[in-house]
Amino acid sequence: MRQGLGITGVRAGRANRSRAGWMRGSWVTWQATLIGTAAVAIIDGLDAVIFSGMRGVPPMRLFQAIAFSVLGPDTYSYGLSSALLGVLLHISVAFGIVSVYVQVSRWMPALRKYPFVFGLSYGIVAWLVMNFVILPLTRIGVPRLSGLTVVNGILIHMLGVGLPAALAASRIRRR
Repeated sequence: MRQGLGITGVRAGRANRSRAGWMRGSWVTWQATLIGTAAVAIIDGLDAVIFSGMRGVPPMRLFQAIAFSVLGPDTYSYGLSSALLGVLLHISVAFGIVSVYVQVSRWMPALRKYPFVFGLSYGIVAWLVMNFVILPLTRIGVPRLSGLTVVNGILIHMLGVGLPAALAASRIRRR
């Protein structure tokens, strides 16, 4: 009998790992992408809520500001629906950022092998692309950046975006 499994044989060990242990060990690509997306969306979202809240912006207004990217100035007249659209857009961006890292890491194994180095760097790249490529293409336009927002933005993208994406990718099962 295998110790601690309560079931005999090798097949029982495999069944237990696949059923109850999907969070342990290595993941397949979709798991890494899903879990990485959830981590990035939650960590980055919490940072945005806290950072904006310290400046007097309530969470609903923050997520409406994200929806501004597609709705423009009318976003604030749509109430909760535009805030929910902002949440959906926030999660979609997190999914895109994590998906890119996970997919590129499949062809460049060093991205999985050294998640701290490449994850922190990827966070900086993600912040630069978001602020100087993506946002200018939306109805938001070129963002007005101040010293504090730049420092917070770069740090959260390093620690709360790039690093979780890289750590999720590093858990992908090797072939």
